[in-house]
Amino acid sequence: MLRKWLAFLHLDPPKTLVLGFALIILIGASLLHLPIATNDGQGLVWIDALFTATSATCVTGLVVVDTGTTFSTFGQIVVISLIQIGGIGFMTFATFFALILRKRISLRERLLLQESLNHISIEGIVRLAKMILIFTALIECAGGILLSIRFAFDMPLGKAVYYGFFHAISNFNNAGFDLMGDFRSMTDYVADPVVNLVICSLIVMGGIGFIVMSEVYEYRHTKRLSLHTKVVLATTAALITAGTILIFIFEYHNPKTLQPLSFMGKVFGSLYQSVTARTAGSNTINIGDMQHSSLFIIILLMFIGASPGSTGGGIKTTTFATLVGAVIAQAKGKEDVIFFRQRIVSQMIYKSLAVTLIALSLLIAVTMILTITEQGADFLMILFEATSAFATTGLSMGLTPHLSISGKTVLVLTMFAGRVGPLTIAYALTLRKKKEYYRYPKGKITIG
Repeated sequence: MLRKWLAFLHLDPPKTLVLGFALIILIGASLLHLPIATNDGQGLVWIDALFTATSATCVTGLVVVDTGTTFSTFGQIVVISLIQIGGIGFMTFATFFALILRKRISLRERLLLQESLNHISIEGIVRLAKMILIFTALIECAGGILLSIRFAFDMPLGKAVYYGFFHAISNFNNAGFDLMGDFRSMTDYVADPVVNLVICSLIVMGGIGFIVMSEVYEYRHTKRLSLHTKVVLATTAALITAGTILIFIFEYHNPKTLQPLSFMGKVFGSLYQSVTARTAGSNTINIGDMQHSSLFIIILLMFIGASPGSTGGGIKTTTFATLVGAVIAQAKGKEDVIFFRQRIVSQMIYKSLAVTLIALSLLIAVTMILTITEQGADFLMILFEATSAFATTGLSMGLTPHLSISGKTVLVLTMFAGRVGPLTIAYALTLRKKKEYYRYPKGKITIG
């Protein structure tokens, strides 16, 4: 059926992905608009339903209504289903059902799957999709069981299991939706070692990408890691460490965040915010109470985001690493960017520059529009929410629930662009490989 529709519409992979995500969002919004979706039996107004469906499908986590108290069980299941589909990709699910039905995966569908997973080549793409489903099921089940056991000390067993698996799915897919109520996210567990370590592990595994996870898993047999995996792991570790240290320093004496906590509580609070800032969107300390210096660090971490082929957004860790490498190489007077004794091809550097510039342009435009639609709102709050939406992070200083209809619409489009835009841009840039049979003479301009 999918094959026939693709042939009928004559859509290339990027356009199909955009259309597919849009269709899933509209279906989700329609379901959340139903009276059965909310506890009061009224259903959400359309703009709030659309916002929530977009946030869930784009695995963002920004909310205009409290998930735990507003939605019925039906509504919460719709939200978590959208998160799961949006997190690992609807094409991965389509491939799974096709394999169950013993259907042949066509070349066109393999290309679409490659685009959906942001994979370098089409080789082994179906096998990768299988591994993604297996990894996802195992990791979410393990996380769900551990969180269920911990939550069972605070609530009835049935509720603990439901909460455990909801939060495991939400955090592995880097969505950040929670059921705790009153927009308080995971603040009740700021110093809890089990909740902190389990959720941080889920977020990191979801944020490094399925390709990296598969290589790490197979390392015991292959004894080798690709350059991509090495760069992702090194950059992720560096960003988490730097973020944790800086937040720890900036918030240490803040009476509204870390000061009342024990030393280990301060460490967990700093670590959690550093991990969740780049990808997830849940929080254990109130973001609005943090120092401006900490908020600036979080904005930078959100903009960088997760890694390629993951459930997170942002410009991606590899893009950031490539740009930093290029700056270091230039400062040392070297022509090549070297990572782990391998040279990065110039096309990747150009692509990193293009993706970053496009992301900055979009972020500037969205921030400017929000300053118009949300007059009276603090500029830092506007910049924070705009960055969170673009990077599909989901952290909020508290402005999102109070946005105007125009502001909500802007963030809906921003979240959508943040989820499908980088994939489409990267694919379009990859296609431009027309061979040139002549070159213009070199010219020089003054830089800096």
